Amino acid sequence: MTRPVRPDADELPIGRRVARWRVRRRMTQQMLADRLGKSKSWVDKVERGVRSLDRYSTVQEIAEVLRLDPAVLLDPRKPLPTATAGLDGVDAVRAALARYHRRPARTVPPDEVQRHVAHAWLTYEHAHYTQLLRALPALLDAAHATPGLLVSAYRITASVLVKLGEADLGWLAADRAVAAAAGDPVRAGTATIAVAQALRALGRDRLALTAAVAATGTAADDAVRGTLLIQAALAAAGCGDGRRADDLIDHAAVLADRRTGDDDPQHTAFGPAAVLLARSLTALRLGDTHQAVHHHEKAIRRDDWRRLPVEHRAAHLVDAAHAYLDAGDLTAAGLTLVDADTIAPAEVRYRPAARTLVAEIARSGPPAAGVARLATLVGLTR
Repeated sequence: MTRPVRPDADELPIGRRVARWRVRRRMTQQMLADRLGKSKSWVDKVERGVRSLDRYSTVQEIAEVLRLDPAVLLDPRKPLPTATAGLDGVDAVRAALARYHRRPARTVPPDEVQRHVAHAWLTYEHAHYTQLLRALPALLDAAHATPGLLVSAYRITASVLVKLGEADLGWLAADRAVAAAAGDPVRAGTATIAVAQALRALGRDRLALTAAVAATGTAADDAVRGTLLIQAALAAAGCGDGRRADDLIDHAAVLADRRTGDDDPQHTAFGPAAVLLARSLTALRLGDTHQAVHHHEKAIRRDDWRRLPVEHRAAHLVDAAHAYLDAGDLTAAGLTLVDADTIAPAEVRYRPAARTLVAEIARSGPPAAGVARLATLVGLTR
């Protein structure tokens, strides 16, 4: 009697591939359904092949929740590198977070830790993520005895992990930041910014909205309060509540307009330009691509656009490329994505959202030379 041959991954229907990756991510059908805004029955039908996945946008949504590139589901014969390909430091950061309760081997003087934290912020803001990941384990260990600096170390860790598609781990770091900030309203507010970012990345917009709004009542710094309002607005948009999103951003705009100087001790990048970028992203999340493009084009004409951190500008350009693509302007989408890569290559080449966008633009028509080069660099060409 001939034994049945077990199908390889590339022979499985896409629904079965979704099921396999869901199990690998330790998610139930209900958890996947909740994060997609679907019913458990819908997920079950997809996985059994009863319901087909014939829209790329739906595959993209599933891939984002499962922290994959869509092509891993669409064409597993040539799986793409993961979001952290070439960024081996993620495992070391995970290990450092796991040993947070242990005392470090040696006590590092606070002024030395302060220098390391300042350097880590600069590294993050210039989008040198490979270098940052290598430095974070030692930084987390060194900052253990200095709660104020530990908050910053955890914030930086959470931010880079969320960017690289490790939102669960990023949430853990952000939660640790909140715990380390106990009793300090400013630091607690900055830590809650990281919490809201991680929750939004996990598809928990309602929880992000609640956390950010609650923290605005105690944040004793306008830049921190304004950034929390922006996070709350983005979460409200994720919940489909456009009116509340606009109201929250309007409140943030008032705080931004009364800020003077370029000092940013809390590393929020908050100001009028950041508010305009947030208006663009909330519009995009609400499906208003015209407004998203309008606010983007208005923001990049401002003088303070150039003063935003490299990471912030490149991340926004990825969002703007998405807006142009949704508006049907493939050329502008490609050029904007190439601009983002010019400013901060790691922002495009390592972030799952950006890699997904490269794939979508490349598949939407003959790509511009810059986009074709990007597709090759990130492994999207056959």
